[in-house]
Amino acid sequence: LPALFKQELQNTEAEEGGTATLRCELTKPNAPVEWRKGDTTLHPGLKYEMKQQGSTAELLIYDLELDDS
Repeated sequence: LPALFKQELQNTEAEEGGTATLRCELTKPNAPVEWRKGDTTLHPGLKYEMKQQGSTAELLIYDLELDDS
């Protein structure tokens, strides 16, 4: 069975230059997660950090800019 969202992403507000954390909970632990912004797949680096523990996946976005919305 495919992994589904138990808890979907919530809108988050943060200030420019700060850090935003997006979190979702899946029905299957350690299911592969691909973070995307529109058609663009996000990859770990200076701007983005991806974490996953069990069924919870997180995306941290550093040094926020208006374009990150």
